[in-house]
Amino acid sequence: MDKFKEIKRILIVILFFNWLVAFSKLIYGLITKSAAMTADGVHSFADGASNIIGLVGIWAASKPVDKDHPYGHKKYETIATLGIAVMLFLASFDIIKDSFLRLSHPVVPDVNIFSFGLIIIGFLINAVVMTYERKKGIELSSDILVCDSIHTKSDMFVSGAVIVTLISTKLGFPMLDTLVALIIGVLIAKAGFEILKKSSDVLCDREAIEKARIARVVNSISGVKSAHKIRTRGREDDVHVDLHVTVNTKMHVDDAHALSHRISDILKEKIPGITDVIVHVEPFESKS
Repeated sequence: MDKFKEIKRILIVILFFNWLVAFSKLIYGLITKSAAMTADGVHSFADGASNIIGLVGIWAASKPVDKDHPYGHKKYETIATLGIAVMLFLASFDIIKDSFLRLSHPVVPDVNIFSFGLIIIGFLINAVVMTYERKKGIELSSDILVCDSIHTKSDMFVSGAVIVTLISTKLGFPMLDTLVALIIGVLIAKAGFEILKKSSDVLCDREAIEKARIARVVNSISGVKSAHKIRTRGREDDVHVDLHVTVNTKMHVDDAHALSHRISDILKEKIPGITDVIVHVEPFESKS
């Protein structure tokens, strides 16, 4: 449970900074009529909203194993990342739609030193948040933190694009403001697809650990002749493994049972993230 408390604490801290940056960009973007600045503000606001989705997901995922959920509730964290992806797609659609409207009804934004300062400060805050969030996400094996860091990373590139836009507008090319807003919309959608792919891999039981890695560990255990039919699924911090091993035909059932437990313990020790191992013991048949 300590892990989930730590993730919750990180999300709350990041939520504060995301919305601080978001409201600043949105208000300034609306006042100055800058499409790129407003789009960047929407993206930053989505960062904050995704933190709330993450908090709900973490609350559900932290529940212990019960009668109806013998494998626990950890996949709720993965499901919550789908909510982040949906929010990104909605934000992307809104920005792209507004950009096309501006192509036919252009608006020249007001650019000054304050707008440059605001976007640069936002960029630096996002850089710190993204680095910290990704590091903690990997350390805690948290889908929410890793996916949210992808979201924040895209926000950094967006902020960089807005800086270029403000410079081009100041030089007399205001149309680039709208074009960059379009690019921002595409970048947001791309981040959504990345999160969607990562989440679907877990929910659709994509292989979690390479078979060869499992086989190397199991084949090195005394008493095992060979390992095959290896399957893995689950999250990085909650991997379930099932496999077949062949043993000497003269091995007593008690010894085979003890061997299966030893295989399970060694796999959990050697490969972090494995939480459950099912071993099917078979008699070894010599080809001769």
